[in-house]
Amino acid sequence: MLEVVRVPVLSDNYVWLIHDPASGDTVAVDPAVAEPVLDAAAQRGWTIGQIWNTHWHGDHVGGNAAIKAAAKDWGGCTITGPAAEAAKIGTLDRTVGEGDSIRIGDHVAQVMAVPAHTAGHIAYHLADDGIIFVGDTLFAMGCGRLFEGTAAQMFANMQRFAALPGDTTVYCAHEYTESNGRFALTVEPDNAALRARMESVEAARAQGEATVPTTIALERNTNIFMRAHDVAELAQRRAAKDAA
Repeated sequence: MLEVVRVPVLSDNYVWLIHDPASGDTVAVDPAVAEPVLDAAAQRGWTIGQIWNTHWHGDHVGGNAAIKAAAKDWGGCTITGPAAEAAKIGTLDRTVGEGDSIRIGDHVAQVMAVPAHTAGHIAYHLADDGIIFVGDTLFAMGCGRLFEGTAAQMFANMQRFAALPGDTTVYCAHEYTESNGRFALTVEPDNAALRARMESVEAARAQGEATVPTTIALERNTNIFMRAHDVAELAQRRAAKDAA
């Protein structure tokens, strides 16, 4: 079974370390910075042999070079990221896109193209393990801003995620849950599942606790973007959230 560890960095980013005990391989997903990620791995006796990037933004690739430099001490590190954004991520060793696969030990991640936040954004879905790393496309009770894509693309992404098994664990890259939930309540104030979830989220945040990962089932019930009926509704909600 894979182990997944949350590494909080910057103001609200999460880097995810994936470790396969059978092979000893460790992956860092979207390392914004290097030092705390390397420290978290070292504390567990792990060495980072791979980096998986979901998109080109600096708070997702900023630690690539330093981690790769450090990895020279234990055999190197291969950096994988979206082929469509290779020109913007100068540290990539391997590029992937829709339908490609990548491994950590014997565990296989299928690459999903999920553009909208950025034009070449991808996600890594380990179906047999019931986990997915979604970068800045899907958040707990939210979705990414449409910096380089369209509402139609984001709506397609939400529908695609919603079709995954409900018990799929979703690892997103930011702690945005409380603000997302507060906005969601202005859109669906009578959603009992959403109200209950917000009580839990607020209690967790008051204690300084993280609120992610989430699950597909939770998002189906409480994510107003995944629950949008059509592109126009998602676009309206996204615009209102951006203006809030």
